[in-house]
Amino acid sequence: MELFFKLEAGYLGIALFVLIITLIVTTRSFVAKGIWKKSLAIMGVIMGLFIGLHYFVTTNRIYEVEKAFNSGEKVVCESRAIRKVSQSVLIEKSNNWDLQNHMLSSPNYSREFFTARCIKYVPIKLDN
Repeated sequence: MELFFKLEAGYLGIALFVLIITLIVTTRSFVAKGIWKKSLAIMGVIMGLFIGLHYFVTTNRIYEVEKAFNSGEKVVCESRAIRKVSQSVLIEKSNNWDLQNHMLSSPNYSREFFTARCIKYVPIKLDN
């Protein structure tokens, strides 16, 4: 449950904002009586589906990245610290990287990376 709130907190806030706006608009005098119940239900289901789908996709990526890392494959993580040159970091278990609680860390690097912001490295093969 902690992982859900860590990943979806921003989207839950946006969904709450959308539901509040829906409630405000559908309770105006020019809108048919009782439509607010249907509107909130429809928007609640839509927001729930979007948030649930995002959580499903993100957790699948997390577990794919962690499985690849544990099997010795390379992982690419986004580096938000440096925006000018290289915006990604190539991470390998053989380079003193460690995985604990969905966080990749190394004594040789100044910050940790959340596996939700990483992808499995797939080299591009160019055919001649």
